[in-house]
Amino acid sequence: MIRFFNEDVPYKLAQKQPTRQWLKRQAEGEGYAVGELNYIFCSDDYILQVNKDYLEHDYYTDIITFDQSEEEGILAGDIFISVDRVNDNAGQLGVLPEQEMRRVLAHGLLHLCGYGDKSAEESTQMRAKEEEWLTDFSTPPQA
Repeated sequence: MIRFFNEDVPYKLAQKQPTRQWLKRQAEGEGYAVGELNYIFCSDDYILQVNKDYLEHDYYTDIITFDQSEEEGILAGDIFISVDRVNDNAGQLGVLPEQEMRRVLAHGLLHLCGYGDKSAEESTQMRAKEEEWLTDFSTPPQA
Protein backbone atom coordinates (compact mmCIF):
# COMPACT_ATOMS: atom_id res chain seq x y z
CA MET A 1 0.00 0.00 0.00
CA ILE A 2 1.40 3.36 -1.06
CA ARG A 3 0.09 6.38 0.81
CA PHE A 4 0.76 10.09 0.49
CA PHE A 5 0.68 12.47 3.46
CA ASN A 6 1.25 16.15 4.01
CA GLU A 7 3.07 17.28 7.10
CA ASP A 8 3.27 21.06 7.07
CA VAL A 9 2.63 22.00 3.44
CA PRO A 10 -0.60 22.02 1.42
CA TYR A 11 0.87 19.92 -1.41
CA LYS A 12 -1.42 17.90 -3.68
CA LEU A 13 0.25 15.20 -5.75
CA ALA A 14 -1.10 15.07 -9.30
CA GLN A 15 -2.17 11.68 -10.65
CA LYS A 16 -2.10 9.83 -7.33
CA GLN A 17 -3.46 6.50 -8.59
CA PRO A 18 -1.31 6.34 -11.74
CA THR A 19 1.69 7.27 -9.57
CA ARG A 20 0.92 4.45 -7.13
CA GLN A 21 0.61 1.97 -9.99
CA TRP A 22 3.84 3.22 -11.57
CA LEU A 23 5.81 2.95 -8.31
CA LYS A 24 4.43 -0.54 -7.66
CA ARG A 25 5.32 -1.60 -11.21
CA GLN A 26 8.87 -0.28 -10.81
CA ALA A 27 9.35 -2.10 -7.50
CA GLU A 28 8.09 -5.32 -9.09
CA GLY A 29 10.54 -4.81 -11.96
CA GLU A 30 13.32 -4.77 -9.36
CA GLY A 31 12.01 -8.00 -7.83
CA TYR A 32 10.14 -6.48 -4.86
CA ALA A 33 6.57 -6.24 -3.66
CA VAL A 34 5.35 -3.05 -2.00
CA GLY A 35 4.27 -3.42 1.60
CA GLU A 36 3.53 -0.25 3.55
CA LEU A 37 5.13 2.74 1.87
CA ASN A 38 4.46 6.27 3.13
CA TYR A 39 5.50 9.38 1.25
CA ILE A 40 5.38 12.46 3.49
CA PHE A 41 5.43 15.83 1.74
CA CYS A 42 6.88 18.59 3.91
CA SER A 43 8.75 21.91 3.94
CA ASP A 44 12.48 22.62 3.99
CA ASP A 45 12.28 23.44 7.70
CA TYR A 46 10.52 20.18 8.52
CA ILE A 47 12.94 17.96 6.58
CA LEU A 48 15.89 19.85 8.08
CA GLN A 49 14.60 18.97 11.55
CA VAL A 50 14.15 15.31 10.54
CA ASN A 51 17.70 15.36 9.18
CA LYS A 52 19.04 16.79 12.46
CA ASP A 53 16.96 14.59 14.78
CA TYR A 54 17.43 11.22 13.09
CA LEU A 55 20.57 11.45 10.96
CA GLU A 56 22.54 14.13 12.81
CA HIS A 57 22.94 16.10 9.57
CA ASP A 58 22.53 19.86 9.60
CA TYR A 59 21.62 20.59 6.00
CA TYR A 60 18.66 20.78 3.67
CA THR A 61 17.88 17.90 1.34
CA ASP A 62 15.10 17.02 -1.03
CA ILE A 63 14.48 13.53 0.35
CA ILE A 64 15.13 11.30 3.36
CA THR A 65 14.27 7.61 3.16
CA PHE A 66 13.75 5.43 6.23
CA ASP A 67 13.72 1.73 5.45
CA GLN A 68 11.13 -0.08 7.60
CA SER A 69 11.27 -3.36 5.66
CA GLU A 70 10.94 -6.44 7.85
CA GLU A 71 10.35 -9.17 5.28
CA GLU A 72 12.71 -10.19 2.50
CA GLY A 73 11.43 -8.95 -0.84
CA ILE A 74 8.76 -6.64 0.61
CA LEU A 75 9.48 -2.91 0.64
CA ALA A 76 8.27 -0.76 3.51
CA GLY A 77 9.34 2.65 4.63
CA ASP A 78 8.74 6.32 5.27
CA ILE A 79 10.00 8.75 2.64
CA PHE A 80 10.08 12.45 3.52
CA ILE A 81 10.14 14.85 0.57
CA SER A 82 10.74 18.59 0.80
CA VAL A 83 8.33 20.22 -1.63
CA ASP A 84 10.41 23.41 -1.33
CA ARG A 85 13.59 21.62 -2.51
CA VAL A 86 11.77 19.80 -5.30
CA ASN A 87 10.34 23.06 -6.64
CA ASP A 88 13.73 24.83 -6.40
CA ASN A 89 15.51 21.91 -8.08
CA ALA A 90 12.91 21.82 -10.87
CA GLY A 91 13.58 25.50 -11.57
CA GLN A 92 17.34 24.99 -11.60
CA LEU A 93 17.06 21.93 -13.86
CA GLY A 94 14.53 23.55 -16.18
CA VAL A 95 11.91 20.82 -15.71
CA LEU A 96 8.32 20.92 -14.52
CA PRO A 97 7.88 20.53 -10.75
CA GLU A 98 5.66 17.46 -11.39
CA GLN A 99 8.48 15.78 -13.32
CA GLU A 100 11.04 16.54 -10.61
CA MET A 101 8.61 15.23 -7.98
CA ARG A 102 8.28 11.94 -9.89
CA ARG A 103 12.08 11.70 -10.02
CA VAL A 104 12.31 12.21 -6.27
CA LEU A 105 9.50 9.69 -5.62
CA ALA A 106 11.47 7.20 -7.71
CA HIS A 107 14.72 8.09 -5.92
CA GLY A 108 13.26 7.17 -2.52
CA LEU A 109 11.93 3.88 -3.79
CA LEU A 110 15.27 3.10 -5.45
CA HIS A 111 16.95 3.53 -2.06
CA LEU A 112 14.56 0.95 -0.61
CA CYS A 113 15.44 -1.36 -3.53
CA GLY A 114 19.09 -1.15 -2.46
CA TYR A 115 20.45 1.56 -4.74
CA GLY A 116 22.86 4.03 -3.19
CA ASP A 117 24.11 7.46 -4.19
CA LYS A 118 27.15 8.08 -1.99
CA SER A 119 29.86 7.38 -4.58
CA ALA A 120 30.08 8.75 -8.12
CA GLU A 121 29.48 5.26 -9.52
CA GLU A 122 26.38 4.75 -7.34
CA SER A 123 25.08 8.20 -8.27
CA THR A 124 25.47 7.47 -11.98
CA GLN A 125 23.61 4.18 -11.60
CA MET A 126 20.86 5.87 -9.53
CA ARG A 127 20.38 8.63 -12.14
CA ALA A 128 20.19 6.06 -14.95
CA LYS A 129 17.51 4.11 -13.06
CA GLU A 130 15.56 7.31 -12.33
CA GLU A 131 15.59 8.18 -16.04
CA GLU A 132 14.51 4.66 -16.98
CA TRP A 133 11.63 4.82 -14.50
CA LEU A 134 10.58 8.33 -15.57
CA THR A 135 10.38 7.18 -19.18
CA ASP A 136 8.15 4.33 -18.04
CA PHE A 137 5.73 6.67 -16.22
CA SER A 138 4.04 7.70 -19.44
CA THR A 139 4.14 4.21 -20.93
CA PRO A 140 1.04 2.13 -20.16
CA PRO A 141 1.70 -1.24 -18.51
CA GLN A 142 1.86 -4.19 -20.88
CA ALA A 143 -1.08 -6.61 -20.76
